[in-house]
Amino acid sequence: MPSLDRGLKLFAAISIIICTVIGTGVFLKARVMTCNVDSPMVVIAVWVIAAVLSLAGSLTYAELGAMMPEAGGEYVFIREAYGPRWAFVYGWTQFSICYSASQAAKAVAFAVFLNVLTGGALEGPYFSMSIAGYEFQFGLMQIVALVLVALVTAINCAAVSISGGIASFLTVLKIAMVLGIGFGAILFAKGDWRHFSLLNSGGLCEGVSTSAISGFSGFAAAMLGALWAYDGWSNLTILAGEVKDPQKNIPRALISGMIAVAILYILVNISYFYVLTPTEVAGVPAASSVATEVVSRLLGPIATGVMAVALLISTIGSLHTGILTASRVPFAMAQDRLFFRSLGQVSERSHVPVNALIAQGVWISILVLSGSFDTLTDYVIFAAWIFYGLNTASVFVFRRRMPEKVRPYRTWGYPLVPLLFLLASAWLIGSTLLTAPLRSLIGLSFVALGIPLYSVWNRKRQRS
Repeated sequence: MPSLDRGLKLFAAISIIICTVIGTGVFLKARVMTCNVDSPMVVIAVWVIAAVLSLAGSLTYAELGAMMPEAGGEYVFIREAYGPRWAFVYGWTQFSICYSASQAAKAVAFAVFLNVLTGGALEGPYFSMSIAGYEFQFGLMQIVALVLVALVTAINCAAVSISGGIASFLTVLKIAMVLGIGFGAILFAKGDWRHFSLLNSGGLCEGVSTSAISGFSGFAAAMLGALWAYDGWSNLTILAGEVKDPQKNIPRALISGMIAVAILYILVNISYFYVLTPTEVAGVPAASSVATEVVSRLLGPIATGVMAVALLISTIGSLHTGILTASRVPFAMAQDRLFFRSLGQVSERSHVPVNALIAQGVWISILVLSGSFDTLTDYVIFAAWIFYGLNTASVFVFRRRMPEKVRPYRTWGYPLVPLLFLLASAWLIGSTLLTAPLRSLIGLSFVALGIPLYSVWNRKRQRS
């Protein structure tokens, strides 16, 4: 029987982290965060704090990934710490909604950015219909999104070393773009360091809720935004079964990758406030971005096209690594006979789970057409952080239950570092529950659906 190939070297592993994490948040979040907290210095502080919290999670996951370098990552950690039932619930949630809806949203975002670049050439549906209050449309934008999902899925059906090489190339492009904006703005645009001593006063803050402006609620909203922008660092552990020399490279990649992302995020946000006053940042229209306004000071009218290209590259990079990593969760479930058996098969030619990739691509395409994936993603963001917390807490379970287990890397700052991340997770979950109780409860209902489904699959496994 063919098995997975450990074809991801250190640079490819680092690239997967950077390429997954850097999406559109670094270009779009500064406006809303400035409206949340008013002060550029506080915005920068929020990015730093969110980086520290994300790094705390990375340090903990580094121990788990090096100790259990198997395909599925988080699925494996939960299975070994809490049993197969909760591992299935995790896998069900990620495959059905979290990962799939996220990739569908990225594919549609790519079509939106391409539409901007082509001057609206993709607008206008061929037909539309309304079902149960949802408006479904089909046109060129949907076709572009579907073709992109099919293309990226096909690429990831090749050997993992090829997928890793593509991720490395796209990561270099992303880093060059962020550095270009950051250093270009500071070196060549007319700016003023005194902007950092100013506050937002009268900025439009289009689309920002008044309840999320100023005070503790504003700070919490800004922190949530920054944490979402850092999200995706855990994905490398899902590919742990394909990382070369995982005991060394997984910790190195997680730590160095997140430090690199933090430096890039902080640099580019400093450049934003050097060029624009906080009031100008807060006044950027919701249809534009702070990055576009900053680049326009350098390049003039072509800035919109330049940023559209940057967002296209950033989005396709994140989609590529997202599809690559997400398919390993249903693969791991199928290997445990808790999902369709065929999804646990590995291609003899490429040594990747082609069936899992194809099944995932089909489901992502359905979500692209459904028009409801954004809503679904909102519902499960709350649940996703519950799983982050469960995975981080598992390090305490394993230290107590498996003290003799070989740990090539031990979490720096244990037990304070994982405790810090657990506190952050509890705060984020509590804040979301208080500010969006209905959305949170609906998200929990999706997760809860995995419990009876586990009983069905477990009975099938026992019969076989």
